[in-house]
Amino acid sequence: MFVFDSFKIPCRFILKCKDMANHEKNKYDQEIIMDLIDAFVKYLDVEKNYAFNTISSYKRDLLKFHSFLIGKNISKWSEIDSDTLNIFVMELRHRNTSGKSLKRYLSSIRVFFNYLIENNIIQKNPALSIKTPKVERTLPKTISFDNLTSMMTLNTHSYKELRSVLMIELLYSCGLRVSELVAIDLVDFDLNEGFVKVMGKGGKARFSPVGETTISVLKRYLQKRPNCNSDALFLNHKNIRISTRTVQNVVKNRALEVGISINVHPHMLRHAAATHFLQSSHDLRSVQEFLGHKSIKSTQVYTHLDFLELSKVYDEFHPRAKK
Repeated sequence: MFVFDSFKIPCRFILKCKDMANHEKNKYDQEIIMDLIDAFVKYLDVEKNYAFNTISSYKRDLLKFHSFLIGKNISKWSEIDSDTLNIFVMELRHRNTSGKSLKRYLSSIRVFFNYLIENNIIQKNPALSIKTPKVERTLPKTISFDNLTSMMTLNTHSYKELRSVLMIELLYSCGLRVSELVAIDLVDFDLNEGFVKVMGKGGKARFSPVGETTISVLKRYLQKRPNCNSDALFLNHKNIRISTRTVQNVVKNRALEVGISINVHPHMLRHAAATHFLQSSHDLRSVQEFLGHKSIKSTQVYTHLDFLELSKVYDEFHPRAKK
């Protein structure tokens, strides 16, 4: 094994990379480009410590671009220029790809080509000259407090219902991302102090307050949770950690059970938590910490939401966040 860019890559791959960099025609084949993508993904994981979902997004975008190159019979690095990328963008537009997704595709390609330049695989980045599509600001979709209350109201007190309601309680009360909810272990709770340890993006931990109502549901859930070796808070039917897809289905089905016609997804609960918190506190920095945003720019979108009525409801009915 050779050491390449601070992590190990097979010797076969290094030799191919050097051949690509030095060969006059700069040809590549499907195997080589896949090796490069895999190496780049490993770099994002090991060196940059990016979150799993972020890495998956990069890989998905690059595989899409790779398929495009194969479809166009492009076999030389020199053939990948601004015209190539403009055609790629045009084809995505014809498939009704959103401006936000187009921007992400171009960003992934730019970062990938910069990585190749740093490792002497190519000489220039053809994506730098491509104009990034303008993205219209879209406000986050949220959900009314009345609907939230319906989803969090226990009726049968069965294990299945307790699990569903606890998921919704934590997503809303703690403003969690679905990936953060899935990753919670039993040992992450401090019920005496009323906190839960949350592992956010990039492996950054934060401590989120858990209110009395949520703790009450948690205790009842734990009484009926299967006694197994898993450390995970939430289990599937095989008594192993649930997936993000399971959470999405649970939230959607719970909404349908209580008569909510709109398509409710977990991130709507996070948006609702942020909106209600901001309208109640008027403290953007606190909301930033609450959500685990690295940059306050990510939080500022909530300042454009006008939910005064929900603010009043929050002040009156959100003791879940109060001790």
